[in-house]
Amino acid sequence: MARQPIRPNLRYSAEHEWIDSSSPARVGVTAVAADALGEVVFVDLPQPGAEVSAGQTCGELESTKAVSDLYSPVTGVVVAVNEALEEDPALINADPYGQGWLFTVEVGSEGDLLSPEEYAERFDAVVEG
Repeated sequence: MARQPIRPNLRYSAEHEWIDSSSPARVGVTAVAADALGEVVFVDLPQPGAEVSAGQTCGELESTKAVSDLYSPVTGVVVAVNEALEEDPALINADPYGQGWLFTVEVGSEGDLLSPEEYAERFDAVVEG
């Protein structure tokens, strides 16, 4: 199996979520997770206004293989969700770092996040660029 690419400008959770540095911050799942899940067929995301806690479950991703918990990489308040995923959850597989983002959050505090290099080493991925 080919090593999955990850982005150098993001930080990662050990549960395979990524977060960018924008404000509000955008959250998604890595290509490693998307590949392991298989075709995503349904998403259950936190609602705007909901409080999420770093390292705690905040939703689910359902694929043709299994249902997997979604963990928040930070503590904060959800600002928006990617409504396009309701119509086409497979965007997570097709473009996990772009159109397949999950939600945005106003960050109160961060959880234990990994650098791209730390994530790549731990999960046999490769940092792009």
